[in-house]
Amino acid sequence: MASTKLKSNGASPVFSMALPLDTILNGDCVEVLKALPEKSVDLIFADPPYNLQLQNELIRPNQTLVNAVNDEWDKFADFASYDEFTEQWLSACRRVLTDEGSIWVIGSYHNIFRVGRIMMDLGFWVLNDVIWHKTNPMPNFRGTRFTNATETMIWAKKAQEQKRYTFNYHAMKNLNDEKQMPNVWQIPLCTGAERVKVNGKKAHSTQKPEALLYRVLLASSNAGDVVLDPFFGSGTTGAVAKKLKRHYIGIEREPAYVDIARQRIAAIPAPEFPVELAETESKRDAPRISFATLVEAGTISIGTRLFDESGKCTAAVCADGRLDLDGFRGSIHRTAAHLLGEAGANGWDFWHFRDDHGELHPLDDLRQQYRQACAETPTAT
Repeated sequence: MASTKLKSNGASPVFSMALPLDTILNGDCVEVLKALPEKSVDLIFADPPYNLQLQNELIRPNQTLVNAVNDEWDKFADFASYDEFTEQWLSACRRVLTDEGSIWVIGSYHNIFRVGRIMMDLGFWVLNDVIWHKTNPMPNFRGTRFTNATETMIWAKKAQEQKRYTFNYHAMKNLNDEKQMPNVWQIPLCTGAERVKVNGKKAHSTQKPEALLYRVLLASSNAGDVVLDPFFGSGTTGAVAKKLKRHYIGIEREPAYVDIARQRIAAIPAPEFPVELAETESKRDAPRISFATLVEAGTISIGTRLFDESGKCTAAVCADGRLDLDGFRGSIHRTAAHLLGEAGANGWDFWHFRDDHGELHPLDDLRQQYRQACAETPTAT
């Protein structure tokens, strides 16, 4: 058992004693969650039973049997019992989630719509549905339906009125070649060396790829945060958390899976890189600087011509920090929106300046240079 510091956002740090960090707890998730401190977990990733309830064996065209999900932990008497179970574990998760935390729940068409309704009834507020598009899905051998190539993840904050939650927007943008990360993620199924096996057979029937958890944790947690997985299985959440310098708490009722997950995570070397390398600076956290500030400081001169990315559209810098666009005057954002014919636009990204070699660079580069110069300037004492 160990103590951990929870987010304070400038306030006095809150410490929770007896929080079992980097531990796998063997037991029923509902009962184990009841024993954890209230509001002690920053992020939850849940991969609950899908309640597949397969009625028949799956046979490939070559007459071999498909190793489908038929584990006892995935079997429920009826929809009512599954809904009751879902409400119990989600309620328990909500209790331990901090007031600035969020939760991800993954599922298939068999269960995710029922889960989503229950989440909303309990007070969770959905932020996104994220579609995991499997690039190597299992085919539909009977040819009676479309290939099931996707699963759905619901990302939600604890409550509608919750103002703050972790979303590392720029980290996601960097992962997507500096474009906004969409809600469709193309990631292959867990195969090959990553698949945990026992005696040559896969240890867990629904092991998720580490790439999927990597993106989830990088998007919605920070180094040092506590990530809880109430259906820990073979330990993918813990493995990725360790690599990204997050703390994990796993709950798993099957002793065999607990042993497998412990061995898997123990085999991962403790990361030795500086914690700063696990974080992405957010422009939202940087000091706000207006375009007029750059004009006042002489970082950009009055009359300088700015261009769109193509270099065809141009505007002149005015003394008051506005741009003159063939007689239309407005802020860098308003003039960009005017040219695009849209209600709003980001002028820092739209407008570009030419360097001494004639190369175009986003206007935001000047803002970053100004910030850096201010940070390096010693203050008088």
